[in-house]
Amino acid sequence: MAAADHSFVAHVADLLASSGTVTARCMFGGHGVYLDGLFVGIIADDVFYLKADAQTEHEFRAAGSSPFNYKRRGNVATLRFWSAPDNAMESPHLMQPWACQAVAAALRAKKTGRSRRPGIRKATG
Repeated sequence: MAAADHSFVAHVADLLASSGTVTARCMFGGHGVYLDGLFVGIIADDVFYLKADAQTEHEFRAAGSSPFNYKRRGNVATLRFWSAPDNAMESPHLMQPWACQAVAAALRAKKTGRSRRPGIRKATG
């Protein structure tokens, strides 16, 4: 992950402010984004990814979002975080339903104690 531009991190925080208390912590060259202490997003390469799960991934896919991937030991790891839809990046009002979905997915993951291990697949190309 490349470090995110601080103005982009501030923009994401502004978009989420109406959904709760926002904090962003540096992690692996990007930022982890928390709402009320719950890990709900990742900022990497000036892209904001929101927590998703089996119940919500189809909505992100339908909105044209893409999953968060990174290279790990020659393979590609995919986490259950999807890029925020383009229009959601325009206003807090448009971001709010996506933030609510991310919070719900994070709460479901926390409740079930699901592993945070990423899915790994061999790199192609």
